[in-house]
Amino acid sequence: MTSPVDINARRRFLLTLLGGGASLLWLPESVYAGVRPSIKDAAASLDERGTRLVLNLSAPADHKVFTLSHPHRVVVDLSGTALPRGIEFKWPEGCIVQRLRSGIQNGSDLRLVLDLQQPTTPSALLMPDPEGKGFKLVLDLPHQPLGMPMAPKKVEEAPRVVAKKPVERAPAAAREAPRAGMRNLVIAIDAGHGGKDPGAVGRDGTREKDVTLAIARKLESMLRAERGFTPVLTRRSDVFIPLRERTRIARKQKADMFISLHADAFKDPDARGASVFCLSLNGASSEAARWMADRENAADLVGGVSLNDRPDTLASVLLDLSQTASMQASLDAGQRVLTELGEIGSVHRRDVQHAGFMVLKSPDIPSILVESAFISNPEEERKLRTSSHQERVAKSVFRGLHSYYASKALEGTHFAML
Repeated sequence: MTSPVDINARRRFLLTLLGGGASLLWLPESVYAGVRPSIKDAAASLDERGTRLVLNLSAPADHKVFTLSHPHRVVVDLSGTALPRGIEFKWPEGCIVQRLRSGIQNGSDLRLVLDLQQPTTPSALLMPDPEGKGFKLVLDLPHQPLGMPMAPKKVEEAPRVVAKKPVERAPAAAREAPRAGMRNLVIAIDAGHGGKDPGAVGRDGTREKDVTLAIARKLESMLRAERGFTPVLTRRSDVFIPLRERTRIARKQKADMFISLHADAFKDPDARGASVFCLSLNGASSEAARWMADRENAADLVGGVSLNDRPDTLASVLLDLSQTASMQASLDAGQRVLTELGEIGSVHRRDVQHAGFMVLKSPDIPSILVESAFISNPEEERKLRTSSHQERVAKSVFRGLHSYYASKALEGTHFAML
């Protein structure tokens, strides 16, 4: 068993190796096995970008962040986390947080509810403390500080209005042509099941593999018509593709995001609603172990860097960095997709769920799995059979993706120019 001294020594070595890049480091979950995380203290700050809340944790915690409206709230769920008595949350004047409430659910999970004065789009990032004293969960709530007027634009920035003759809209192929130095975002669309694997089958004989392919094709069409995206289908017909081959296709195409489409099933025909899944911490740990064991013979890259000729310690760091960034991006994009799905029907859970699905395990590609509805529910099965509902599901995924990349634009892509 690794002693606390050994753990701290390893942290300091890894931080030195990375040249101070501590904010991205993720130590293996096994180091903290059996340690219940707790909030040691908290600090809130305010700047021109909005409010930031930093929770100092004794150990990493699986967390979920989502918003509620009427009234506006941000909810932070921390699995198995303790909130000791006496911890104060002091909010700076001008922030949008009115008050914070806390409670315990499922016997051990901590829920923090932030009551807000206006809506926001939160983002959260878990990172190790630079001094090796646990972990920090950084929650950003972007907004204009209350009472602060919007900064006026400079006169020279005002665009000139020049009358122009109407021009015809360019065809989709022309709109896809990237600007000089700009690239398209590659979105891998995975229609679940196929071929000898029909997936779930509804009461009226609707096969999951047919529904997912129909939605995938519609999503592909939407993305192809939108400047800045290049969609890639893992399958275009009713064929069987092994799970790991699906992720290999995405990696070969250098995908920026992997989306696997499914239709859920359950023994209870009343179960209903859409769901979105991201990779769990346990799933990430098991996949990291597989990559470390197989890297000698692997031709794949992690984050664009080969692990083949790297020392074990450095290879582990590179893998952790890549997984952490991918999981954070998956959670953010997944929550946006789930919100959009909630606009067209019910959702099974209001927050993104975590699971160890094989298709979510690419260490360097953000990946989400979308359960569009319960095909085992007779009413939802009827909807899934219709082209109109398939179109609505595809549109929801499209809007969620567009929202994510509009706010988290990758450098060198069209969205970085918006």
